[in-house]
Amino acid sequence: MNHLGTNEKRNKRGAEMTKKNHRQEGATLPLNQILDGDCVDMMNGLPAECVDLIFADPPYNLQLKGELYRPNNSKVDAVDDHWDQFASFADYDSFTRDWLKAAKRLLKPDGAIWVIGSYHNIFRVGAEMQNAGLWILNDVVWRKSNPMPNFRGMRLTNAHETMIWAGKSERSKYTFNYEALKALNEGIQMRSDWVLPICNGGERLKDENGDKAHPTQKPEALLHRVLVGTTNPGDLVLDPFFGTGTTGAVAKKLGRNFIGIEREASYRRVAQRRIDNARRYERTSLEVSVSKRSEPRVPFGQVVERGMLNPGEVLTSLNGRHTARVRADGTLVSSDARGSIHQVGAALEGAPSCNGWTFWSFKREGKMIPIDILRQQIRAEMQSSTR
Repeated sequence: MNHLGTNEKRNKRGAEMTKKNHRQEGATLPLNQILDGDCVDMMNGLPAECVDLIFADPPYNLQLKGELYRPNNSKVDAVDDHWDQFASFADYDSFTRDWLKAAKRLLKPDGAIWVIGSYHNIFRVGAEMQNAGLWILNDVVWRKSNPMPNFRGMRLTNAHETMIWAGKSERSKYTFNYEALKALNEGIQMRSDWVLPICNGGERLKDENGDKAHPTQKPEALLHRVLVGTTNPGDLVLDPFFGTGTTGAVAKKLGRNFIGIEREASYRRVAQRRIDNARRYERTSLEVSVSKRSEPRVPFGQVVERGMLNPGEVLTSLNGRHTARVRADGTLVSSDARGSIHQVGAALEGAPSCNGWTFWSFKREGKMIPIDILRQQIRAEMQSSTR
């Protein structure tokens, strides 16, 4: 369906949708459902600031001028669907502004959005995201390990797509599970270039005729990384261009809620079957590595109050060079310094700062044990009490 005239239609529906918004502010959200309709209309019908994350895979506006054939004269199954047809760049930009405005309204103050695209559209989308006041955090290059070759040999093989990750505003305290992504990458900080294969083989969904159910189906590995890295279990993820439901299937497996919007009936049917067949992972398996900065703060004085260490007990630095005694108020005293575990460690080492938790140890049964073991014990108790 060509997008000419859609803006005029939306303007006529504006007043009606505004009234609907007010009626639905206190309504129950359609969690884990696929909504049938135009993405802008559907988003405008949802309550404001109800979504933690949006993953959007909008039409790429590929501007294909004809059929594409391989060297053996077989036809390439390219993206030439009606939903990817726009009359002009101006029309596409207007469409982009409309759906981004509707999407931003739904984001919670600390929410974020991911948008994926190709060179055909991502630069235009990125500009409109900034115009809308979204705060770009990263652009991520999804480098395809098995890209489709360039059959005509007239350009470079198009081996990547670009994702833009943005917060709702510059002030947003967005979710970023740094340690979890680092763990996914075998202990190495996650980079902004992700090497993952395109969707193929058994993961590629087929329709009743055995053809691709959707020409741009994204691999679940891509959504797994996005959701593990930038959401938490129980969060609500919206996908306004739901397609065959990759976002919903991965969200369900990872214990996140989702809302999908898709106007094409054939895609909705495939997506619903897929989600019905998806199984949520066990709750204990959904926990991920967390940043030390996000762990509960434990004052050293609490270790003393609870009798885990006693006043007068001697602490020894892990390098064996320094000792200090514990005082009743949770401070330390040595021959050359007194103060917190951090201040005394820094003074003895002649350093500008020191993490006392990883600097000091205590003796039990002839063994030297880092005092950080005691902090971790208290943290574990705090976390278990909140479950």
